[in-house]
Amino acid sequence: MRLLTPRLPDYDPLEWARMPFGRRAKLVCAAWAEQGYGTPLAIFGVYVLKIAAFVAGWIGWCSLSPSLGGVEDLSRWWLEPLAFQKAIVWSMLFEVLGLGCGSGPLGGRYLPPISAPLYFLRPRTMKLSLFPGAPLVGGDRRGWWEVGLYAGLLAALGYALVAPTLGARELLPALALLGALTVSDKSVFLAARGEHYAVTMLVFALASGAREWIAGAMVVQAALWFFAGFSKLNRHFPAVVGVMMSNSPVWFPKRLRRRMYRSFPDDLRPSRLARWLGHGGTALELAVPLVLLSAGDGPLLLVGMGLMIALHLFITSNVPMGVPLEWNVLVVYGAFALFWAHPDVGLHEMSAPVAAVVVVASVLIPLAGNLWPSKFSFLPSMRYYAGNWAMSVWLFRTESYRKLAAQIPMSSPWVEDQLARLYDEPTRVGLLGKVMAFRLMHLHGRVIGMVLDRMLTVPEAGGTRRAELDEYTWVDGELVAGWVLGWNFGDGHLHDERLLAAITRACAFEPGELRCLFVESQPLGGASLHARVHDAHDGALFEAHVPVGDLLARQPWDLDAPPRGIGSSSLAPRE
Repeated sequence: MRLLTPRLPDYDPLEWARMPFGRRAKLVCAAWAEQGYGTPLAIFGVYVLKIAAFVAGWIGWCSLSPSLGGVEDLSRWWLEPLAFQKAIVWSMLFEVLGLGCGSGPLGGRYLPPISAPLYFLRPRTMKLSLFPGAPLVGGDRRGWWEVGLYAGLLAALGYALVAPTLGARELLPALALLGALTVSDKSVFLAARGEHYAVTMLVFALASGAREWIAGAMVVQAALWFFAGFSKLNRHFPAVVGVMMSNSPVWFPKRLRRRMYRSFPDDLRPSRLARWLGHGGTALELAVPLVLLSAGDGPLLLVGMGLMIALHLFITSNVPMGVPLEWNVLVVYGAFALFWAHPDVGLHEMSAPVAAVVVVASVLIPLAGNLWPSKFSFLPSMRYYAGNWAMSVWLFRTESYRKLAAQIPMSSPWVEDQLARLYDEPTRVGLLGKVMAFRLMHLHGRVIGMVLDRMLTVPEAGGTRRAELDEYTWVDGELVAGWVLGWNFGDGHLHDERLLAAITRACAFEPGELRCLFVESQPLGGASLHARVHDAHDGALFEAHVPVGDLLARQPWDLDAPPRGIGSSSLAPRE
């Protein structure tokens, strides 16, 4: 049944897996263009039910406050300041439990559909410290005290949610525990969506009254929209539009999906329509905060709210990979609870401490993250779905990835092993092949074909040889991070050289047994992507600064000599 069965590509997946890269990539990218990931329709229904559970949970927590009420009084209290405060705290708890972003099949999780608490509550699982090598907090493995801090964070958030009112006493314990955890394991802060929820909770705690924190929360929310749009002022985003719409359960006609590309199936670069949709989406994200911040209580407020609803309806209808669905629901609710309900609140009502927090966290850090993306996660940088992300591809010779599970405690099976409980081998291979297409069809994926020959040049007695791709298991770094760390949501810094080094310390890989490509984002004002290839045993092999302009001319499956602007010197091995 289509409701339960993934939509498979037209080719034989097992035969496809034996093909060379160029043929394999062209077939799977064409399949993505028409089918997206091929998610069973019932899975989309599960995500809808999860949103309903998220909203129901918020109503339940609000009902514990006498000044609010239950579902029968929802129309009376849903825009009350306390209801918004509880929505923020509940959203952080929901996310840090792994129930939101990155959960389920569209986040690479099948059985179990979530993993964060299964890892964060288990000693000896792998982590990435904010300060690697530092005493006590700088190790690769989670200790009992970190498990205790995470359990304490869950309890502190629960304490805030059952409280009849929210102030510094109710909120600071959770913020302090999250801060301590962040130093030891940055993935917990990212999983909690700290750039949004923690900053807003800090504004709640520092403010002396509701009007003050409402002004601060307005700035936080406006920054989310503005920097999301600002980060899309690049040459990457048009490709994102096509990839997203090809995966949508709403925009399903093949004719429409094919129109996202210049000439399906032979030219899968973004079409003029995709580029214009990208420009329109960017303009919307930039316009919404500017209009709402300046609207006041007048007709312009209606315009701003209409633009905001159109923006989030489009995003949600595409059900983007990573599924930040509850986050989108919360942002829409925040627009009503802040801008619609309190148009008379001005930004001048913020005190100096609140203003300092929002300027640093919601203006300076996102700006710095766009200028120096290698130093900041894309989440605090607010570069949401811009297409300009750090990414990685991991090539494990045959089944050498099983060394990881033998040496590192994990609470989730290998992704294909999860799928083996549900589907036969052709279905598993067909589904996981679509992950390759997702990466290749973004602009940064064009780098893969440029360096694949070098990745597959492996040591052999008396010299080197060019290995065949079917000798390796191709794994996207997102899946590696989700499997090893327990959480992933588009942050390439969770599966870069640091994770490879931590894995290498735990596992003994032979030369050529694990090869990784790491690609860093394009800095604001820059013109290239920084690509590096590493061998788990031999270390760094070579690096290149790849001009983005050259990538625009390439197809996802191109496998040839480096194009103009990349000579042998820039692709030479590092000293």
